[in-house]
Amino acid sequence: MSLSTADLWDTHEGDLQVCEPVFGDYGGLRHFSGPVRTLKCFEDNSLVRDALEQAGEGAVLVVDAGGSRRCAMLGDRLAELAVRNGWAGVIMNGLIRDSEAIAAMPLGVKALGTIPVKSVKRGEGQTGIPIRFAGVTFEPGQWLYADSDGIVVAPKEVAG
Repeated sequence: MSLSTADLWDTHEGDLQVCEPVFGDYGGLRHFSGPVRTLKCFEDNSLVRDALEQAGEGAVLVVDAGGSRRCAMLGDRLAELAVRNGWAGVIMNGLIRDSEAIAAMPLGVKALGTIPVKSVKRGEGQTGIPIRFAGVTFEPGQWLYADSDGIVVAPKEVAG
């Protein structure tokens, strides 16, 4: 990602959605971008693991965890899977754990916060559907750009 989210906004304002500033930066990469892949699950990270076990090909996994503050939906083991399988980043509308380990990884991670509690594993959730949180509707195939200033989403990859 060569341009900042602020520069992208200035150039493509009418074509972009911008996330409300509710996310903290937890990954080792502060600047990341890629095509959106979506997942909706609540307090069950089984499908997060399933997704991150697949080839990421530079994509960003956007997870609507319902904003739950009761358990973590991403930890160091799943983040390691993401790095190994070529994901650019994870946007978590929920919490993560193992934040110090994740901060050392070459992966973009934005989440609502941290908690040491792990999630349940029931295999529940939906993949590849439109999801909405933080004032943005995320759809598979859109393009997400993130940096220390925030997150913007475009219908397709945009040039500076």
